[in-house]
Amino acid sequence: MAVSGFSDQTLSRTAMRAELLDAETELRLAYAWRDQRDEEALHRLITAYMRLAISMASKFKRYGAPMNDLIQEASVGLMKAADKFDPDRGVRFSTYAVWWIKASIQDYVMRNWSMVRTGSTSSQKSLFFNMRRVQARLEREAAAEGRSIETHELHALIAVEVGVPLHDVQMMDGRLSGSDFSLNATQSVDDEGREWIDALEDNAPQAAEKVENSHDTDTLRQWLVTALSALNDREQFIVRERKLRDAPRTLESLGSELGLSKERVRQLEAAAFGKMRKSLEAQSNEVQSFFA
Repeated sequence: MAVSGFSDQTLSRTAMRAELLDAETELRLAYAWRDQRDEEALHRLITAYMRLAISMASKFKRYGAPMNDLIQEASVGLMKAADKFDPDRGVRFSTYAVWWIKASIQDYVMRNWSMVRTGSTSSQKSLFFNMRRVQARLEREAAAEGRSIETHELHALIAVEVGVPLHDVQMMDGRLSGSDFSLNATQSVDDEGREWIDALEDNAPQAAEKVENSHDTDTLRQWLVTALSALNDREQFIVRERKLRDAPRTLESLGSELGLSKERVRQLEAAAFGKMRKSLEAQSNEVQSFFA
């Protein structure tokens, strides 16, 4: 039974008029579909149990999904059940189909509850659909005993009751406490009100930090220029080729160009770095003594 383009009232009326299958007929249709891929038998089986699918879909209306979409997902679960049903096991098709229908509807509800993924594990799914019911019962029991129950205690009791980790309960409570809101929505009904996104903290560097970083970079660059100027031409060449190129050259290639051994180039490089280090330390000490 295709459900696209039909209202939930129309689907319900159509399903209610469908035939009721006795155990013998149901078994014959199941064998015909499994063994012969008889599509007419599949259609009769699906149509006969659409009332079950619609009934189960109606139990999930409180999650805010359109009823027609819930019925669509329920019918998908029903068709999966028909495709996987094994009539040799001696179980009624309706008993087997209930699990597939419920699983299909629950997956749809969780996918569409929020833009943020609510949960993916079986324990998180169980928590999503049972947390509020268990919470309400625990609060009623506490009220009947004349005591209040703290949030942390309530979370711990729910975790034990549902059989999930405590942090999953805390996470799910936050996800279920409110729906998604656009960051571009205004904070007040006034059209000129500030958008919520404007209230988010900006983690990017602020103006003062940018100026300070720029000043430090310029200072360091000047120190390096001064340190390089203290080197002779050959030492400057080695430092530029070894440290200031996007693709630094090897000691061997520099040695071949300069007519020196690899070890000699390494010695000249080390000496150049030593001179630069002394120059940088002297400039740093000069700045520190100025502000002392």
